[in-house]
Amino acid sequence: MRHSLTPVLLLAAWPAAAQQAADAVTTEGTSAGEIAGLSQAAQAAMDAKLAGQPVEAQDWMVAAANPLAVEAGAEVLRNGGSAADAMVAVQAVLGLVEPQSSGLGGGAFLVWYDAETGELTTLDGRETAPLDATPRLFQDETGQPLEFFDAVVGGRSVGTPGTPRLLEAAHERWGNAEWSGLFDAAISHAEEGFAVSPRLATLVADDADRLKRFPDTAAYFFPEGTAITEGDMLRNPDYAEVLRAMAEGGADAFYEGEIAADIVAAVQGAEGNPGVLSERDFAIYEVVERAPVCAGYREFDVCGMGPPSSGALTVGQILGMLNTYDLAGMGAMDADAWRLIGDASRLAFADRGLYMADSDFVPMPTEGLVDPTYLSERAALLAGDDALPEVSAGTPEWQHAMLWGQDRSIEFPSTSHISIVDAEGNALSMTTTIENGFGSRLFVRGFLLNNELTDFSFATHEDGRPIANRVEPGKRPRSSMAPTIVMQDGAPALVVGSPGGSRIIGYVAQAIVNWADWDMDVQQALAAPHLVNRFGTFDLEGGTEAESLEGPLGELGFETNIRDLTSGLHAIEITAEGLLGGADPRREGIALGE
Repeated sequence: MRHSLTPVLLLAAWPAAAQQAADAVTTEGTSAGEIAGLSQAAQAAMDAKLAGQPVEAQDWMVAAANPLAVEAGAEVLRNGGSAADAMVAVQAVLGLVEPQSSGLGGGAFLVWYDAETGELTTLDGRETAPLDATPRLFQDETGQPLEFFDAVVGGRSVGTPGTPRLLEAAHERWGNAEWSGLFDAAISHAEEGFAVSPRLATLVADDADRLKRFPDTAAYFFPEGTAITEGDMLRNPDYAEVLRAMAEGGADAFYEGEIAADIVAAVQGAEGNPGVLSERDFAIYEVVERAPVCAGYREFDVCGMGPPSSGALTVGQILGMLNTYDLAGMGAMDADAWRLIGDASRLAFADRGLYMADSDFVPMPTEGLVDPTYLSERAALLAGDDALPEVSAGTPEWQHAMLWGQDRSIEFPSTSHISIVDAEGNALSMTTTIENGFGSRLFVRGFLLNNELTDFSFATHEDGRPIANRVEPGKRPRSSMAPTIVMQDGAPALVVGSPGGSRIIGYVAQAIVNWADWDMDVQQALAAPHLVNRFGTFDLEGGTEAESLEGPLGELGFETNIRDLTSGLHAIEITAEGLLGGADPRREGIALGE
């Protein structure tokens, strides 16, 4: 495979990238020693991340967004559990220690590589729209779309959670550890207390006005009226009680009885913005197995989750269009390389906005969108010397001639990602979310409820044409989550994914280019400065060498915007000699293995 286990220096093309990204962590993430109670191995993993070095392992590895969650998964793997078992433990702790990003009240997409069969499987645990939802759910009395946060905060935005069913479905298929024991670490942290991380404390303070709208939410995050602060020991016995119920009764304990009833009551009773979620929606919820979507890139197959996720399709389209261009020869600081990447992304996002939605409800040209011939035709548009003046959706081959309107739905950057490889060689990539930071802001039984329904288009039509991603009862909103397994010669070579709203697509595509074309190791690939272009403006990561490309990209015809780009990439590279793990220095996570 590509890399040895000997760490290498960061490429000269990005000489300060690792340190700049590590320095940025002090404002949004954490540095070594700041999370109490970590093992020596976890502290060493944190030190490695901040030094810009990958973590090495021989048998197994887990990379996720919080060290306490990673340690919970590591303990499962150490005791012979599978990647699916470890994921349950990791997710249970993440829902406690970074509740703003994911948890039982949200949904997830999972990609699984089975070492025994060599097969890839994807599971859709996305939230669903309530059966009582109407296409005008996010419109006012005059039919105009609501302002984003007027829709988000409260019960209107809450879809049927999918994460608990997904945890159970993955364990039933691929687990070998006792289900009930997988919640032990999360229950212990919830009952005994965990230290509030710098990131959680900062985000609570920044979102105070919205979090204080609901009494139960305010009571947890603002005990005695004061916001929790970094280092506070925070207990959550209600969450421990829910986990105990699931440990004993499986996911049915969540979807039937008192827990579901309490969630429905909170949603329907949300003052000022009630929703229509019902216990019937919980009773009929199912995890769906879907066919993986794969696209060729160099000597690799880049595989992930198909609709209702746009992640694998859009990442695959970007890489497929770049496949005929010599990015390696250009180098990571070449403005023309970024012109190609940026315009390929714009073309892919144009297709995404027109065609991509829940394929159970709308016909989609899924195969046509990643067909090599179609992508070669789209790639030819990149052959000029300057930025494309404008882009539009293409015409991939498909069996249904449909006239759709362009979607303008908003996705904000929250979410979390988990990458795991177990001792048997199974690999898991799962991106998990409650959508916006703190979701709907409704807090029930120790966890937050999602605002996933605002990933639908608020408008139903454009110029008389229906929008594919409009609200419909039972439908799953389109997502940008892109849990990815990069395959080489039929075996996994890289397990990767990120949070970040619709910028997830750019983060994941760039990480793969960094690794595949510019020969960065897995930690370097995640730490390198971000440049993301979705709709025309090139976002350049502030405080990094990406800023030096502002002038050259402007000369090529791009508008640019220097801003924070807080990804949360977690990745594991599988080599002939073992495993290399990386964790995004912009957040609190680590990679840990043995």
